[in-house]
Amino acid sequence: MDVVQILIWIGVAVVMAVLEMTTVQLVSVWFVLGALCAAVTGLFTDSVPIQLAVFVCVSLLALLVTRPLVAKFKRNNVKVNTNADRMIGKTGEMQTDLIDAEAIGQAKVLGGIWTVKTDNPPLQKGDKVRVLAIEGVKLIVEKAD
Repeated sequence: MDVVQILIWIGVAVVMAVLEMTTVQLVSVWFVLGALCAAVTGLFTDSVPIQLAVFVCVSLLALLVTRPLVAKFKRNNVKVNTNADRMIGKTGEMQTDLIDAEAIGQAKVLGGIWTVKTDNPPLQKGDKVRVLAIEGVKLIVEKAD
């Protein structure tokens, strides 16, 4: 048992843990586990190639086992419905003129003033509009019949 080798592996584990704490992604947590297993291996053998092989194997195994689980929890393509979705299909009243498709205006929908855009200008103040969709914080509207 070479104490220096064990301390080196513990140092690698600490460095990897600090690196993991400074990032927002899972980057090096698997190497922490691999380095700790290599340090334990150092209690039984002084062979650096064996310790290195344990480090690599445990790190890869931990990565392969946990990566699919992490990816499952990190999916960002899930649509989250908000209360703003209730605006779609509702009617409101224009509060400002909306002259062209590039401009934005304001409309009162369900008692609140919203920023609106349209693909079918012009809309005049006082016109009734129907909400077609939501893009960010803007309502996409058309003139209501």
